[in-house]
Amino acid sequence: MTRLEKEYREKVVPALQKEFGYKSPMQIPGVVKVSLNIGLGAASQNNKLMEEAVAELTAIAGQKAIITRAKKSIAAFKLREGMPIGCRVTLRGPRMWDFLDKLVNFALPRVRDFRGIPDRGFDGRGNFTLGIREHTIFPELDVDRVDNPKGMNITIVTSAASDREGKHLLEQLGMPFRK
Repeated sequence: MTRLEKEYREKVVPALQKEFGYKSPMQIPGVVKVSLNIGLGAASQNNKLMEEAVAELTAIAGQKAIITRAKKSIAAFKLREGMPIGCRVTLRGPRMWDFLDKLVNFALPRVRDFRGIPDRGFDGRGNFTLGIREHTIFPELDVDRVDNPKGMNITIVTSAASDREGKHLLEQLGMPFRK
């Protein structure tokens, strides 16, 4: 059991139960999965860029990233169906807890002029999406060896029924929301 998962079970679950008055332990929201995505429009012409992104995302997640491909052809973007346009990875279980711990305690504090995460990323069902401008904030990547920094989306899927419950869950897990 990872450090953050242990903290969730020992501290966060009782705090959520007290805050929202859940009658059953099955009502208490938890983190279901974390999805990481790097979209690379320019990679449709440059295959080396795609391989680089897959290797970097695999290093960050600790799990092999897969290449996402275009579903439709769009002439204006010089895009044909089946062309590689990004990469993604979905984390569950211990890898998910390790990644969340690393995100909250190491990566986000390394962001320049960091004042907290805006809470606009909730979707109405308790899930939270966070956009990062540079993926070099993660400790696995050597900043000197990364040729071109890439943006990345991190989606945290929870079993919370509302945004308020989801935000409270993430705050208890240490997510630094802007005050």
